[in-house]
Amino acid sequence: MTDDQLLRYSRHILLPEVGIEGQERLLAAHALVIGAGGLGSPAAMYLASGGVGRITLADGDSVDLTNLQRQILHTTAAVGRAKVYSGKDTLAQLNPEIEVTAVPERLEGDRLPQLVASADVVLDCSDNFATRHAVNRACVEQRKPLVSGAGVRFDGQISVFDQRQPGAPCYNCLFPEDTEAEETRCAVMGVFAPLTGIIGTVQAAEALKLLAGAGNTLSGRLLLLDCLSMEWRTVRLSRDPACKVCSA
Repeated sequence: MTDDQLLRYSRHILLPEVGIEGQERLLAAHALVIGAGGLGSPAAMYLASGGVGRITLADGDSVDLTNLQRQILHTTAAVGRAKVYSGKDTLAQLNPEIEVTAVPERLEGDRLPQLVASADVVLDCSDNFATRHAVNRACVEQRKPLVSGAGVRFDGQISVFDQRQPGAPCYNCLFPEDTEAEETRCAVMGVFAPLTGIIGTVQAAEALKLLAGAGNTLSGRLLLLDCLSMEWRTVRLSRDPACKVCSA
């Protein structure tokens, strides 16, 4: 690391669980962030400020005025711009040393597993079940750790699905794709602005821990937040032996 990097990341380096070796792992890492909205905004910002050397930001939407209440990656001047380009500019201002790749599209087909295969960790910051299931399948196939978050109204959830760990569940074990699930979206149900910040920040924390090799992750646990009462609950997860995605 350079002298400037030693200064920039000094508060990480002071942590025995991270140190110089952990920070170097972060600098050499590649994170794929799917979604540059309410969750992706704080997640990408903390990955950038924390020194993840390469970040790929994927989102097919443009910035809308209604986004600005919670999507802190974007400013009023960015309304109408593609979210990934607005986000790339913001991350460059936070940390000009890192490499940010903007992918202005909804990841589908072969493109998704290709990008997942190139990443060291994947953060699912999307807002719909179809994308979450597609990302989960790609992560299971490529054996990449997935940090999954969601938030609507005052309720949030987060977990880590890491198929590198024996017996670890995948997202489909928790929410089987072939069962009916109510799709609740911010555009219809509303969302408390700080909720997405809390969940997205926890996603960044889990991703940084995975990349640096620090602590224990949320693999095998689902963290639930009721932001209205500010209460957290933890639910233990196990692999579904009949799962159509991750079962042997």
